[in-house]
Amino acid sequence: MALAVLSCSSQKTRWSENEDRDFWLSSMDRIARPVLTNLAEGTLKANMPVESLDSVKRPRRPFTHLEALGRTMTGIAPWLELGPDETPEGKLRAEYIDLSVRAISQAVDPESPDYLNFNDGKQPLVDAAFLAHGLLRAPTQLWPRLDSVTQERLVKEMKSSRVITPGNNNWLLFSAIIEAFLYEVTGECEFGPIEHAFDCFMNEWYKGDGWFGDGPAFHMDYYNSFVIHPMMMQVLDVLKKHCLPGAEYYDTEAARYARFAAIQERLISPEGTYPAIGRSLAYRFGAFQALSDVCYRHILPKKLNPAQVRCALTAVMRRQMAAPGTFDSEGWLRPGFCGYQPHIGEYYISTGSLYLCTAAFIALGLPESDPFWSSEPAPWTSCLACNGTDLKADKSIKI
Repeated sequence: MALAVLSCSSQKTRWSENEDRDFWLSSMDRIARPVLTNLAEGTLKANMPVESLDSVKRPRRPFTHLEALGRTMTGIAPWLELGPDETPEGKLRAEYIDLSVRAISQAVDPESPDYLNFNDGKQPLVDAAFLAHGLLRAPTQLWPRLDSVTQERLVKEMKSSRVITPGNNNWLLFSAIIEAFLYEVTGECEFGPIEHAFDCFMNEWYKGDGWFGDGPAFHMDYYNSFVIHPMMMQVLDVLKKHCLPGAEYYDTEAARYARFAAIQERLISPEGTYPAIGRSLAYRFGAFQALSDVCYRHILPKKLNPAQVRCALTAVMRRQMAAPGTFDSEGWLRPGFCGYQPHIGEYYISTGSLYLCTAAFIALGLPESDPFWSSEPAPWTSCLACNGTDLKADKSIKI
């Protein structure tokens, strides 16, 4: 049984008595700290490298900094939502809440050297959406802590992204989640993008057994986890909370999401590897956002022990975090799936893009007392299958 594959992290501070949780916290801190400390001080554009394969013909500098902010926030927000306390971890959270608030303030201040682009080109729609997702995931610890001027500026920037027309694929959910965020914080939004996204995904693009097409066609990649399921559920949270049209899809999507997560758990080998299939592999273990989020939401299928998911995800993180070249000498992420592999990145991948790996940390939003963290280590499905355990047959869902 492979419960710990590789050990890594230059971080010596111990924040938790739980070895796995402490590793997740150390990894999150190592990844997120350069982004948020620099942006909070207005030095992100000056100090963050911008690495991409096609920087001449398709420059990514206009977009990469909002990518870094939005993707980092979407991953760490559930943990921030636990709030500060007097424990070592609670004090770390207090630091990160402060950094996040200051970073967002810099991002939307027209006078800041780190004022970010929310509307020029197509890419800003993507990362305005990830930032909106993060803000929705930490409703008490982020938005209320922003001063009124920053709140007004942020709403203005989010609305400015409406000039960008989404593609007929997962991008529909970027527009939808921005509108859901605007409704949550202002009580008003343009409902058309939400209605269109749900009409397409729920009525036309569902392929079966927890999988959606990324548009009309099915794509064998991790976008059901990077974007589709997590953003759809977050929008549904808002619709259900406010009794808005579309909320009727909530239970159906929750069941599909849980099944998709169960399939993801089976993809993790006893060694902590998983198939290198499809595009955007440079997002690394962010491919398991869905599995982490399903655990966070407590909708994991009953046949799965949350501890086996924790151990599986930890094995994946340990392997990828320890791979040589994952970070540069200044602590910034570099492109790759496992280590530094610059040619694995598509033209749209740059340094800021890579921070979607933080999406795997969603389950840090569960308190240390939750069974996900407090239960004894357990082997995950592929460990059991490969050591001869008599498993029950896997079954698809029918809704």
